[in-house]
Amino acid sequence: MMQAVVLAGGRGTRLRERVADLPKPMAPVAGRPFLEYLLGWLARCGVRRVVLSVGYMAEVIEAHFGAAWRGLALTYAHEDEPLGTGGAIAHAVSGAGDAPVLVLNGDTLLRVDCAALSNWYAREPVPVAMVLRQVDDVARYGAVMLEGDRVTGFAEKGGAGPGLINAGAYIVQPRVFEQFGLSGRFGFETDLLQRHCAALRPRAFVTDAYFIDIGVPDDFDRAQRELPALE
Repeated sequence: MMQAVVLAGGRGTRLRERVADLPKPMAPVAGRPFLEYLLGWLARCGVRRVVLSVGYMAEVIEAHFGAAWRGLALTYAHEDEPLGTGGAIAHAVSGAGDAPVLVLNGDTLLRVDCAALSNWYAREPVPVAMVLRQVDDVARYGAVMLEGDRVTGFAEKGGAGPGLINAGAYIVQPRVFEQFGLSGRFGFETDLLQRHCAALRPRAFVTDAYFIDIGVPDDFDRAQRELPALE
């Protein structure tokens, strides 16, 4: 399985009523940092090396996980200033060569079949592939439009009803950022995927795998019940 990058620099401001001052991926779920569940799943998928993109209170994450955890070799890409999701990914993969990288959000767990995803991608490698999840209501996330397995557009948040959402998991070829002239601070979704969708034509892998995003209190509370049962 390819190397993974996990975006772990978030503050978790919407969780302040539930969580003390911690980086969002370190929010405690049934007595363990959420990031443990995510890294544990990556280890079971066969990932061996993870780059953690860190910013806010990075020292808390480094002190907990160190340079290795449950068979994973961990390195840290530090944001000296906020770079946005795109800038954080570009910084994390700089110097990593041209091999594609699995990119994940540090506040989201999507238990996709990694072997199936990797095999699907290998059949037609592209600069960016996205994992999409069918949900009953797209209002919180916005919808993604498809033709075949190619993404053709994105709907704004606020629409209602069932549809496909961006599940926050990608396979990215590092050279894509230079290809589109992106550097410094920029958003991965807004400045790359949405702005350059027609030229990029991302491939989409659709899954019904377990998915949870702990970014809002209701889902953070749900994680307390569901994640220990999954383990």
